This record gives sequence, structure tokens and C-alpha cells, in this order.
Amino acid sequence: MQYRIDPKTGARISALGLGCMRFPRTPLGTPDASAARAIISRAVELGVNYLDTAYLYPGNEACVGAALEELGLRERVLLATKLPHASCRAPEDFDRFFQTQLKRLRTDRIDYYLLHNITGFEQWERLRALGIEAWIARQKAAGRVGAIGFSYHGSADDFPRLLDAFAWDFCQIQYNYANETYQAGTAGLHAASERGLAVFVMEPLLGGRLADKLPDAARRVLDAAGSDRFATPAAWGLSWVWNHPGVTMLLSGMASPAMVEENAAVAEGALPGSMTPAELDAIAHVLAVFERSNRVPCTGCNYCMPCPKGVNIPGCFAAYNASYAHGWFTGISQYMTASAIRTGSPKLASACVSCGACARKCPQHIDIPARLVDARRRLTPGPIGAVLDALARR
Repeated sequence: MQYRIDPKTGARISALGLGCMRFPRTPLGTPDASAARAIISRAVELGVNYLDTAYLYPGNEACVGAALEELGLRERVLLATKLPHASCRAPEDFDRFFQTQLKRLRTDRIDYYLLHNITGFEQWERLRALGIEAWIARQKAAGRVGAIGFSYHGSADDFPRLLDAFAWDFCQIQYNYANETYQAGTAGLHAASERGLAVFVMEPLLGGRLADKLPDAARRVLDAAGSDRFATPAAWGLSWVWNHPGVTMLLSGMASPAMVEENAAVAEGALPGSMTPAELDAIAHVLAVFERSNRVPCTGCNYCMPCPKGVNIPGCFAAYNASYAHGWFTGISQYMTASAIRTGSPKLASACVSCGACARKCPQHIDIPARLVDARRRLTPGPIGAVLDALARR
């Protein structure tokens, strides 16, 4: 495992961090505790020392806390979680959420604490009016918070303003070879690095879209490149992120010990500036192919869920994109599964009533109701849609 130094705290951080949001789940929708323990145990064994969770990931903090306690690993990892700032209406809410998080995580401190999903400068202004700066100072002085930062899903223009608004220790941005000009992007990576902040990367594989879900034509480009170093599209995508010196660590939502082993092996050799011009040229060709199939930039984060009408929004979009990346019949098959058409109560994209609840929560700023219309037209055209709608109403 390679390690990179946090320029603010001096902490030695593994280049590969464990994003805990995508742990396998039980049939009841809760994180699978046994699977989570196995993933965390293997990750730490292979040198991963940074774990990321959040208050808003259902059941996740409690699962991580229990696993660390049972495995005896709390002192071997840097633990990160996030404040649900949109739910903070009064100054006392900061303590209320934080104390709940400490209890869930079975710890007396959070090493890296983030304001979760900042999308605009005005959100910081609101928190400052509630006294967040004084609250942060108290927590850091008491040793309950180590480093303070924020995860960002806003515009490129607001990002530098936010960087300069407070004495941050680090920031977390969405970054991958398909998102160089999206949200903070490459310019934001450089801006944060130039200010001496640690930069943590989320969605390095765009929710798997740059890995196992990569279009067939893009895979053929990588196969033709014939690299001995990168055996999979995931290895290509992760290495591209690590190739940037300004990246301190990237988070991967590893869902099995085998995935941990694969990513850790890639991390060992993915040093800054190590990709060749030919390898970078292959990525550029892959991106051109990918952009033709990337109709909806959904990462499957599930922030939009649950839908009041029961629509599996991420599933519908995955099927829609797959219909362009891998063929219409593949997309149809995925859509049937996503909408549970084989059950007695299917939830089709046509069930959307455009209430907008989903769009307000989407960190990718997707106009979800409008794009569900596109998915319905693509996946259930003409009489097919009419028949399925009739079945759904039975």
C-alpha cells in the first residue's frame, strides 16, 4: 500500500480509502454486518487506514462502529463521518447529531469530520449564522474532532469561494476521468491542493460506470491498449485518479474482500505521474466512447430514495444507460428487474408523478422526473408501455 501525507495534519493516509456506503445489504435493506466485518478486516490487513461513513447512510455508522469494536481496529484507522447540515435548524442540533454519531460509532472522537454534500456557498453562510465556526473550534479543542472538511457537489464557481471561507483541513470532491470539468473538477483539485488542503476523491469509478458497467466498445479500447499494468477497467480508472499528485486519497466503495484485494494491488503501483502518454491517450479514447452512452450521470448513490411512489430510480437509470452501452435488450432485462415487473406489484418509471422530492436530494443535480420520462420512452415504447402500465394497475 502506498501512503500519502495529509499536508494539514501530517497524518499518513493510505492512498486507498474504504467508502462504507456500498456495503452489501440484507433483504431488509440494512448493512450486512458479517460482510462489513470481512471487508473492513481485509482492508486494514492490506494497509487501508481510512474509513468513510455518514449519518445519512442508513444503518451504516452503527455497522462500522460495531465492526471496529468487534475486530479491535479502532486505533488502527482514521475514521470519517459527516454532519447532515441540512437538518440543522438551531445551534444545539450540531451537538445532537454529533453525539448520536459518537454513540453509533462507539468512539470518543471523529478523526475526519465533514459537512455533508455542500452544493452552494449559501449553505455555508447559513451554518455560519448558526454558529458552526465556534462549534468546530470547541470540538477540535476538546479532541473530539481531528480534522474538519466538507464533501462537495456544487458548481465550479462556488468551490473556490468555499475553500476561502474557512480554515478547512481537507475537502472531498467527486473526481474521475469523466468528470474533469464537472463540479469541482480538475480546476478544483488544483485550487484545493494549492491552498495546502488534503484532497479526498469520491466516485473515482462513477458508481461503477467506469468499471464493470463500462460500455463494450470502451472495453475494447482498453483491451487494444494492451497494458500489462491494468487488467481491468477499474484498474485503469483508479490509476488515472492516483496519477494526479494533488490527490491525497481516493475512496472506493468496495463490496467484498476480493474487491479490496484487487484495488489494494492496483494502489501499490499507481504512483503520481506514473501513467504513460500512451495510457493517457487510451483513457481519452475511452472517454469519447463513454460519453456517447452516458445518457444520465447517475452514480447509484441512492440519495434520491425512497421514491414516494416506489420507483427504483437508480435501477431505472442504470437500465437506461445499459441500453445504450450494451444494447437495448440488455437494458430491457435490467429494467424488468429494477421495476420488479415479475412481482405482483411492479413499480414502473411511469408511476412517477413529478413531485420533485428526488431531484431536490440528487447530488448530481439530475432532473430526475424528466429523465424518467426518457427512460420510459426508451425502455417501454408504444404498446409495450401500455401493456406494462395495465399490468401495474391490476
